[in-house]
Amino acid sequence: MKEQKWMSLLGLANRARKIISGEELALKEIRSGKAKLVLLSKDASINTAKKITDKCNSYKVPLKLVENRHLLGQAIGKEARVVVAIMDNGFAKKMITLLD
Repeated sequence: MKEQKWMSLLGLANRARKIISGEELALKEIRSGKAKLVLLSKDASINTAKKITDKCNSYKVPLKLVENRHLLGQAIGKEARVVVAIMDNGFAKKMITLLD
């Protein structure tokens, strides 16, 4: 049930155009300070996970892990996604409470 809530919220954020998906685009948004929260799938490659984690730590962006890339992609109505950055404070705060 909890899984469904965060996925629904992510779908809503996607329809509101408040998310960016994909590694390079997410890194760009983290650097620019626009990313408020980053979701990373647990099955991401070691290099991708390290790159995203290090960037989030250095730019003080919260990072949450989700089960797998298929759930992340399914939540936004696309194929498998490894990294999703949420650009809106409201969506980010609610997502953090749902994933804690």
